[in-house]
Amino acid sequence: MELLQLTYKTSRISYIRFGSGPKLTFCFHGYGEDSTSFSFFEKYAGAYYTFFAMDLPYHGQTEWNDGLTCTTSDIIEIMERILHENNKPPITGSQQFSLMGFSLGGRVALSLYEEMPSQTEKIILLAPDGLKVNFWYWLATQSRVGNKLFAFTMKHPAWFFGLLKSLNQFKLVNTSIFKFVNYYIGDENVRQLLYKRWTGLRKLKPDLKKVKSSIPRNKTQVRLIYGKHDRIILPVRGEKFIKGMEENCVLSVIHSGHQVLHEKHVQEILPALLY
Repeated sequence: MELLQLTYKTSRISYIRFGSGPKLTFCFHGYGEDSTSFSFFEKYAGAYYTFFAMDLPYHGQTEWNDGLTCTTSDIIEIMERILHENNKPPITGSQQFSLMGFSLGGRVALSLYEEMPSQTEKIILLAPDGLKVNFWYWLATQSRVGNKLFAFTMKHPAWFFGLLKSLNQFKLVNTSIFKFVNYYIGDENVRQLLYKRWTGLRKLKPDLKKVKSSIPRNKTQVRLIYGKHDRIILPVRGEKFIKGMEENCVLSVIHSGHQVLHEKHVQEILPALLY
């Protein structure tokens, strides 16, 4: 594994390269993680793939200095620069690549596929975000009033703690979601990062109608893997997504919680990547 950096506009993008195989895969990590989450694949699939994984804005060692907006076009341009710096053909060339995304990274991968369906050979989605619009995320990032309330709450979270506790008591929010949210707003630094990450990546949202029309038309292979015990992103989202596209899409449910991207699950993930 090699840790590298490149300049994009006024930002410094951190990414890793690993593997030496002829096929290319771009990997996108989950919320609060970084590119090294994928590094264990070098041992198992490095002979088949060359992997590139970047630290998304406000994650890992990437220094994002270009405002609270990162678009699909920004990510594509960064991918182009990664390929150029590693002597690989450009995205506009004939060589296809795969996209792999975990959780938040699944939403990134789907957004990229929407723009580049013909260049994408395969999409591997691990407990992916982006297949269902989360009301709270939409309110916090897609509406001006909601985003202002979001910013206020990250500075003054007491009222939200009380509301969340009440919703949990009345079973309107399940315990896993309650613990998840409680963890991410319990610390001031974590709250500020949450605001920057959610707001900064709000433009990375796939149009699922376009995605679903492109998959059979381009004969794209789609592999979805969910955790049986995941209470954050449920397998039923994937089941609804692939209806009518079963010829191109395969969904697997493994014995895991939300953290399906882990070396202990590699034997269950590898078939999605290699076949």
